[in-house]
Amino acid sequence: MSSITAVVLAAFVSYGAAWYFGIVEGNFSLLLFLATVVTGVYWLAEQFYFLPQRRKAVLALEANAVKRKAELAKMGINQVDDNTREVGSRLIMQPWWLDWTAGLFPVIIIVFLLRSFLFEPFKIPSGSMIPTLLVNDLILVNKFHYGLRLPVLNIKVLDNHNPERGDVMVFRYPPKPSLDYIKRVVGVPGDEVAYLNKKLTINGKPLPKTPLADFFDEDVLRYAKQFQETNGGRTYRLLNDDDRPAFIAGADNFPFRENCRYSSEGVVCKVPEGQYFMMGDNRDNSLDSRYWGFVPEKNIVGKAFFVWMNFGNLKRIGSFN
Repeated sequence: MSSITAVVLAAFVSYGAAWYFGIVEGNFSLLLFLATVVTGVYWLAEQFYFLPQRRKAVLALEANAVKRKAELAKMGINQVDDNTREVGSRLIMQPWWLDWTAGLFPVIIIVFLLRSFLFEPFKIPSGSMIPTLLVNDLILVNKFHYGLRLPVLNIKVLDNHNPERGDVMVFRYPPKPSLDYIKRVVGVPGDEVAYLNKKLTINGKPLPKTPLADFFDEDVLRYAKQFQETNGGRTYRLLNDDDRPAFIAGADNFPFRENCRYSSEGVVCKVPEGQYFMMGDNRDNSLDSRYWGFVPEKNIVGKAFFVWMNFGNLKRIGSFN
């Protein structure tokens, strides 16, 4: 078993290394699921086979020691060196290949259950959600808020809340579902979303947009115009860049593209049933639904709600809109 286990562990390490160096496209959910299954099999084998076998060997050792002492006592020898306890401790001890499999199972399954059904951590990789979320913010995502989904497959098995306008949502990027994206829900099924001349309108009603003090982006060392906007009862901040044009350049040929009308002023889209229109708060620096289309319900991962750490700025810790 030690040789088989060495091969299994080497396979996990090789996959992780290949992922790290960009040789393969990694899937952490699948990797964690496989690790849970493999260590779970070893844990069951340990509980119902290997551990009972080791205990049986210890009992046999102790029985032999008692028998030997009795035989020596008959011959008048009462002082006998006895290392039974030391040998028994070595016999009952888990071998290394069980330490690294069955021994890790309790920790791995707890992580798997928490990450799959309750909360999952994410790291913000880009500035598309500035000023709400900054690069390198470490956030928590509520996996249960929009319903219970099967791990890896992401198939919903239990309904909960539907996404609402203004939610900050993590989802699988439609053009490449192996990637997770984070944007704000701007339009829900049935909405007509218009983003013309950098002004957002939902179902013909312009959203309130109040100017704020300019935002200084420390990553690029420049100021951007900052506004406050309210959508779906949620108020949040957004940025606009006067140097960027209003028209959408390079929109993809995405599903339901016929629901969108592009012009020099921007775009107007009718959100199909079961789809959502997403935009970044950094409006002129966000690759979002204006470019690659709608997010289907099956791609939803969860609702982002809390910054749990930013090592460069501890003041970032807390909830956000």
